[in-house]
Amino acid sequence: MSPPAIRTVEMHTGGEPVRIVVDGYPPIPGATILAKRRHAAAHLDHLRRLLIFEPRGHFDMYGVIPVEPDISGADLAVLFMHNEGYSTMCGHATLALGRWAVDSGIVPAVEPVTTLGIQVPAGLIRVAVDVADGVTGDSRFESVPAFVAAPAVPLTVPGHGPISVDVAYGGAFYAIAPAGEFGLDVHTSPIHHLVDAAAAVTRAAAEIPLHHGDDPDLDFLYGTILTDGADEWSAEPTANICVFADREVDRSPTGSGVTARIALQHARGQIGLGAERVFESVTGSRFTGRAVRETTSGELPAVIVEVGGRAYYTGEATFIAEDDDPTAPFLLRR
Repeated sequence: MSPPAIRTVEMHTGGEPVRIVVDGYPPIPGATILAKRRHAAAHLDHLRRLLIFEPRGHFDMYGVIPVEPDISGADLAVLFMHNEGYSTMCGHATLALGRWAVDSGIVPAVEPVTTLGIQVPAGLIRVAVDVADGVTGDSRFESVPAFVAAPAVPLTVPGHGPISVDVAYGGAFYAIAPAGEFGLDVHTSPIHHLVDAAAAVTRAAAEIPLHHGDDPDLDFLYGTILTDGADEWSAEPTANICVFADREVDRSPTGSGVTARIALQHARGQIGLGAERVFESVTGSRFTGRAVRETTSGELPAVIVEVGGRAYYTGEATFIAEDDDPTAPFLLRR
């Protein structure tokens, strides 16, 4: 029997797609959002594949499933999904969700700025959406506590030799290294060379022990960010490419990645509180990021990071699967 029709709102932030489920998904049980995430992975993963995989999606599709929040202060809660499974935080999607939540009436529009709380698997995210003459615009979110988990870890990356990476948390754990360590440039090198190098780092760094403290479900390396190495504060943008999940390439600068990079730069004394930095993706799209205040995560020093950007609508869709369609969801992998 085919699943019911699933309706979505389609958006993008910085070129990175956001497929928001608005109807047709079954209720996802669980006392906590991480329990809901586990249930979705164990019992509803066929629906993730239906929406994310070809022929309805593509290798780099990204999706959002609204669920019932279970903490105070949350106006809505969401699970994030991608080509490999379910992430714990997604900044580009959060920026889109803020605008969509105001436009769809989940929270009433207040000019000039509407604020709301979005519960994600990593915690509660505060979002601010600019509203002028009833029209929504730019969004900003304040991150969960972001911190450096493992500084300057020596790695031997097959095909590339010894390098050093930092692992930082911005709602998910990322290995971070300059692309120059591989003889690459995030501005000019072919994308597949950057993806190969980043994926090799992720494989090599997978054995680095990671511990968040809130829940073991958060203790995994999500991907690798290769940067242009420009970490000292500057008025000029700093560029990076984020390769996450199963070699998925973020078209945006990556909101949780910007958060992790700001946490790393702040820990190194390269950027002070309140100093805004511009981050650029391989497509040329830009986010802003700044550390707004210091805090802790367990015993580790941490910062709250504000990330800003603009999401846009691209359409609406209704997805179905006919009973006699022999084509199961698939991905042509690269």
